[in-house]
Amino acid sequence: MRSVRHPARHRAAPIVAALLAATAGIATAPTTHASSHREAPFITTSPKVDGTDFYMFRSYEAGRDGYVTMIANYQPLQAAYGGPNYFKMDPDALYEIHLDNNGDAKEDLTFQFRFQNKLANNGNGTTLSIGGKDVAIALTQSGQITAPGAATSNVTESYTVTLVRGDRRSGTRQAVTNASGGSATFLKPVDNIGVKTIPDYAGYAAQHIYTVNLPGCNMPAKLFVGQRKDPFAVNLGTIFDLVNAPLAVITNPALIGAVPNTIDDANVTTMAVEVHKSCLNAGGDPVIGGWTTASLRQARVLDPTPRSGHQTTDFNGGAWVQVSRLGMPLVNEVVIGLKDKDRFNGSKPAGDGQFADYVTNPTFPKLLEIALNIPGTSPTNFPRTDLVTTFLTGIPGVNKPANVVASEMLRLNTDIEPVPFAQQNRLGIVGAILAGQPDRAGYPNGRRPKDDVVDISLVAVMGGLCVANGTNNALGFGAACNPAAVPLGTTAFNLHDAVDQAVAPLLGTFPYLATPIPGSQ
Repeated sequence: MRSVRHPARHRAAPIVAALLAATAGIATAPTTHASSHREAPFITTSPKVDGTDFYMFRSYEAGRDGYVTMIANYQPLQAAYGGPNYFKMDPDALYEIHLDNNGDAKEDLTFQFRFQNKLANNGNGTTLSIGGKDVAIALTQSGQITAPGAATSNVTESYTVTLVRGDRRSGTRQAVTNASGGSATFLKPVDNIGVKTIPDYAGYAAQHIYTVNLPGCNMPAKLFVGQRKDPFAVNLGTIFDLVNAPLAVITNPALIGAVPNTIDDANVTTMAVEVHKSCLNAGGDPVIGGWTTASLRQARVLDPTPRSGHQTTDFNGGAWVQVSRLGMPLVNEVVIGLKDKDRFNGSKPAGDGQFADYVTNPTFPKLLEIALNIPGTSPTNFPRTDLVTTFLTGIPGVNKPANVVASEMLRLNTDIEPVPFAQQNRLGIVGAILAGQPDRAGYPNGRRPKDDVVDISLVAVMGGLCVANGTNNALGFGAACNPAAVPLGTTAFNLHDAVDQAVAPLLGTFPYLATPIPGSQ
């Protein structure tokens, strides 16, 4: 349990005692789990540990094609005007990016992020002399901010990154350090408050991109943590309102970008790492699997009289409990049943056999039948080996490890060359196959920010991958994936949500995600 320092020990003592008692009780009780991406009950109460998206791809920035970029986004639907506290990360949480490089569904490499938010002036905050008295200001800034660690920042946000080899809790732990100076502590940029406070946010944020040394890797890596514009594009309200759109619209290719992106005005917080592929592989297998998690302590006790000068009003203790998990996009949203959403996001890939029915016998195709009033259009190739291959094992010859334990994670073949942004097919591998293009570097072989995973997933659940597999077994799904078992046929290829992911603003260089929307223009 983390130590607790408080000058008013007469008040802290009973709180700490209560925390210890609560922790002891929890240790003997069944562990409770929670979820990620606002798609399950618990996570709606804890947005700071809510994972939104995970990207993993061969870097397509010029001169960086030997690297792999991993991007984990948290804290969804950030309103740019969300002051005065904005969207600082939780110092009592553990954020992680996990990699499996031998196909056994267990992490071999884990990047652990921990945060600290320090109030200026030794915890007293920035003050102004008012009538002869020094009084703390109410804002997170006292003036213009143009550089890391500016004196005008009322709160300094910093973080550390630990690389764990082996089990995430018992493996070998070593700090990631700044290649310039060797520090193990990094600064996070202030959120994009607005143009008066931060006139050149792009330039300011770029000062927080670090070249870092990874223990056990002889190639320097890159690191960035900070607010970004949410790169995801989706017709969110329409999709979850039982797909409130006519079939003629969502199967018309001319209407792929017919409506605005629902979350085009939202920001997220990004943790991005770029690592040379040689430092991620093991035993010659080029395929790696990745997923993100966030964890909180088992016990939490609220302080009835919050402490002055501190950024939290609670005490936390006990073991870490995973409350968020994200690998392939949209799995928990539309695949896992409501009763198991919290369980899924508290689980590990090695235990995914308990959720197999949701993949082999998915409910979403039948829900689409009901919602769109198109009976008899669900694929009938049960068990759905096409979805098992796509989501649980990887596609043979593309991103399936030499030896694999079926489990849900984002898998990337690091030997497949990246494709320049302009040449990337928005529908990933399937779109490239249909268009006769050589692009095999897109979803579900990893995930690039440009990949339209909503449309790809709609195509997949309605059997479009089986049709693409065809009689020549182009995707290696086998004879069980019979195109004749897909009533929609080639119409499945045209399914979309009427929002075009490919037009979302992005950068061509690390960290790839666009500058966040400012609180004022």
